[in-house]
Amino acid sequence: MPRPRTLSDEQLLDMVLGLVHAEGPEAASFGAVAKISGLSGSTLVQRFGTKAAMLRACLLRAWDRLDTETARLIQSVPETSEGAIDLLAGLSKDYGDDAASYAEGLLVLREDLRDPALQARGAAWGKTLAIALDRCLRAEGKAPLGRLMLSQWQGCLLWWGFEPRGSIEDYVRGELRQFLKAVAQGPG
Repeated sequence: MPRPRTLSDEQLLDMVLGLVHAEGPEAASFGAVAKISGLSGSTLVQRFGTKAAMLRACLLRAWDRLDTETARLIQSVPETSEGAIDLLAGLSKDYGDDAASYAEGLLVLREDLRDPALQARGAAWGKTLAIALDRCLRAEGKAPLGRLMLSQWQGCLLWWGFEPRGSIEDYVRGELRQFLKAVAQGPG
C-alpha cells in the first residue's frame, strides 16, 4: 500500500516555483527541491520522472495561477481606457519592485519560450488579454488596440528593468497613459 502524500502536488509545485523565482530555473534540481520540501529525491523522481518534467509541471502551475489572476482582474476593471491600464498595472505587480527580481523572471520566460506546451499557454494568455483590452477600449469608441497595447506594456516592463525608478506599477501606468494619449492624437 502506498504511503500517503505529506505534500499535495500543488503545495510541492508552489515550493518549486518559489525556488525558481528566487534562484532561477536551473536551481530546481531534485536535490534542492528535496531540501526545501523535506521529501526524498526518490519520491520526487517517482512523482515527476525527470527534472524537466518537474520544471514543466511547476511552470504550468504558474500559468494556471496567472490565468486565474488575469480572469479576476478582467472581471474587476471597468471597460474604459483606465480599466485597460488597471488590468496591465495589476498584472505588473508580480514582477517585483527591483530590477534583479525582474531579471529572474526573464529566466522563467526563457523556459516558457523553449517548451511548446508553455509557449501555447503564453499565446493563449496573450489572446485573452488582447480581447479584454479591446473590450475596454471599444467601450470608449477607441480602435481595437489590445495587441498593440500588450506590446507597449511588455516593452515598458523591459525599459523599467533598465531604469527602475519608482514602482513598476506606477511606471506602467504612466507609460500606458502616454501611449494611449499618443494614439488618440494621431500622427503629427
